[in-house]
Amino acid sequence: MMILSIVATVVLLGALFYHRVSLLLSSVILLAWTAALGAAGLWNIWLLLPLAIILLPFNFAPMRKSMISAPAFRAFRKVMPPMSRTEKEAIDAGTTWWEGDLFRGNPDWHKLHNYPQPRLTAEEQAFLDGPVEEACRMANDFAITHEMADLPPELWAYLK
Repeated sequence: MMILSIVATVVLLGALFYHRVSLLLSSVILLAWTAALGAAGLWNIWLLLPLAIILLPFNFAPMRKSMISAPAFRAFRKVMPPMSRTEKEAIDAGTTWWEGDLFRGNPDWHKLHNYPQPRLTAEEQAFLDGPVEEACRMANDFAITHEMADLPPELWAYLK
């Protein structure tokens, strides 16, 4: 029964993480879950005390910053290489636009879909319709990849 209660606790934690439940509400749910398991006799009720002590600094920003974030940042600063000039220029260049939202894990799909579709200039479209189309007509994928392992001489001459 103990193993089942541990598995159920892991599933509960997974559900809280998956649904991105706030830290405070998650802490209350975990404390209530531990109290319920303690009342049922599956866990020792005294587990509430160490759990509350562990959760306390995570739930109060000043304690979290001084006890968790600051030491973690100091440790990372020691092991991380300094920022290169290129990285600094990229960061200072401007915003990350939609990709920033994507990599933060919370993309705004409406923002992406409302962005106007890019259009080719007349010169770009003429290039695609003319020389690129002609080069594609001259290319034979099977001959290039299986027979010659190279572009045909007339295509090379056209590209030059």
